[in-house]
Amino acid sequence: MNVILGVWDLGMGQIILILLVVLLMFGAKKLPDLAKGLGQGIKEFKKATRDIQDEVSKAANAPDEPSYKPEPPKTASTEPDKDQAPKS
Repeated sequence: MNVILGVWDLGMGQIILILLVVLLMFGAKKLPDLAKGLGQGIKEFKKATRDIQDEVSKAANAPDEPSYKPEPPKTASTEPDKDQAPKS
């Protein structure tokens, strides 16, 4: 939290003033609902970022080669079959 406050250079007096304005705007009855919604939003955001980080790390650790190896193409043989007699 110090990083956030350091970015905007907010002091304790300014934070208290902001909280009082929010209290006056929304009232004491709405603040718990707002805080609950904000908490759920932060929780979902953290879960989404964690999922993305997991996917990126799995992709980075995945082998470069495919898990299957394709069979080489079958070519026609140039040697005559031994069972057949040579044609004259």
